[in-house]
Amino acid sequence: MKILVIIGSPRKGNTFRACEDLCEVMTREIPVEFEYLWLKDANLLPCKGCLTCFSQGEERCPNHDDAPIIAQKLNDADGVIFATPVYGLNVTGQMKTFIDRFSYCFHRPRFFDKKALLLVTAGVLGNEDVLKYLDTVARLWGFSVAGKAGLLTAEPVSHSLAIKNHEEIARAARDFVSSLQRPERVRLGLYDVIVFHGQRGAFLQLAEVSPADYRYWKEKGWLDTGAKYFTDVPVNPLYLAVGRVVGWISARQIRKDLEEGPGENP
Repeated sequence: MKILVIIGSPRKGNTFRACEDLCEVMTREIPVEFEYLWLKDANLLPCKGCLTCFSQGEERCPNHDDAPIIAQKLNDADGVIFATPVYGLNVTGQMKTFIDRFSYCFHRPRFFDKKALLLVTAGVLGNEDVLKYLDTVARLWGFSVAGKAGLLTAEPVSHSLAIKNHEEIARAARDFVSSLQRPERVRLGLYDVIVFHGQRGAFLQLAEVSPADYRYWKEKGWLDTGAKYFTDVPVNPLYLAVGRVVGWISARQIRKDLEEGPGENP
């Protein structure tokens, strides 16, 4: 079992120690091979906002850096741990740069066979919001989020808080291991179905504007008439009905926008 640990911290501090504890708990449960990816040491240039990855493909990005190497590491892993401290009530700059550079995965999700664990440390507050943000990112990229841990690590950490943090790590590790041992994906929620059909409605109209996105969806069969979701999993009939309405509205709005053409800046 190969696990990629993506660390957004600029130093070996609380987040790293929490990852080490997490890995220790997991290795007691199953044979695991961990690879640490320190974003602080990676050559990842900031996103230029040119939208080239959306329209033409990520291989046409003007930034020539470690993104393709990291993409391969993501593809090779069975599971991914996203770990970051809270800086300014959000992920660190290193983690945000990573997410921005892989934003094409929001348009062209691909990690449906992989599980994710989210690990966040904070001095006082921000854990809940950052975990929610990372959960949205991971799910939209295709991951099944199988574990979460939000730790309070402001010094001095009391004995009772240290125990609570350890219990939080152990619980998340057990959830992650349990999910890694199950090949099936968790049941879909309404949000998951709405996301698929909303995007499907949009990309059906964008063959000329965003050919890379359109081609990806077309090759995956997601634009076929009977497509229900990204993967072959049961979809609640009510959710499917709502999703198709959302898809119709999305397609209609995109067609309207394309017919009107670009507006002038005020």
